[in-house]
Amino acid sequence: MRGASGVRGVRGVRGVRGVKSAGRTVALLELLAARGDRPARLDELAEELDVPRSSMYQLLQTLIDCGWVRSDTTGSLYGIGIHALLTGTSYLDSDPHVRVVRPYLDRASDALGETIHLARLDGPDVVYLATRESHEYLRTISRVGRRIPAHAGALGKALLAERPDAELPLPEDPLAALTDNTHTSRATLLADLAEVRARGYSIDREETVTGIAGFGFALRYDSPAADAISCSVPVARLSESHEAQVIAVMREMRREIESVLPSASGAPDWR
Repeated sequence: MRGASGVRGVRGVRGVRGVKSAGRTVALLELLAARGDRPARLDELAEELDVPRSSMYQLLQTLIDCGWVRSDTTGSLYGIGIHALLTGTSYLDSDPHVRVVRPYLDRASDALGETIHLARLDGPDVVYLATRESHEYLRTISRVGRRIPAHAGALGKALLAERPDAELPLPEDPLAALTDNTHTSRATLLADLAEVRARGYSIDREETVTGIAGFGFALRYDSPAADAISCSVPVARLSESHEAQVIAVMREMRREIESVLPSASGAPDWR
């Protein structure tokens, strides 16, 4: 059984003690969000977060009243509420980097006819901030707001390679496998990251989704880079010439983005 600190944790910041009720609320919302389209029952939530059933019920009712949690007509199933969407949309709309990068995603998508992503490193994962889908195929895993392990794809590997091996935000071995090609050991991942640093971009050979290859490019307007762009291509049509075109277009997109983002100054320096 996992306590309330097991999802995210009530962490003190710069000597300030974490507030237990706030941490419990965040843990509940993150748990509901992680369940996606699988609603949860009261007993499940209370057990998962190690919270008394009566306290969990009161917390859920408060969040329902505030729009952060929703319940079915029987009052027995709970899911994430619409205010989570409103807050997430506000995050994207207020982020100056996302605003600047979006038009370049459009241009890369038009030039290549493939799916283009922007994602941000968040602990051991990457979170998709924007996606331009190919008309040829759809990847539901890459919806905005979704997260995947950083070690398991082009976006994450591009960002991990920007950091020293000793400072990588990785869980213990074995690393989670999304496909048969995903790195499951730190040793093989580190060897791959060394190649990424030498090459200047990452390659995902069906490591996130079977049948899909990806090419990731860290955006170095922060140090170390927190954001990356990538292009995903079905391996069935990834010829040598198309791969070269993808790399050339994405390299140019990175160069242009990095050249214009310093002009987006004056925004808060978020940590």
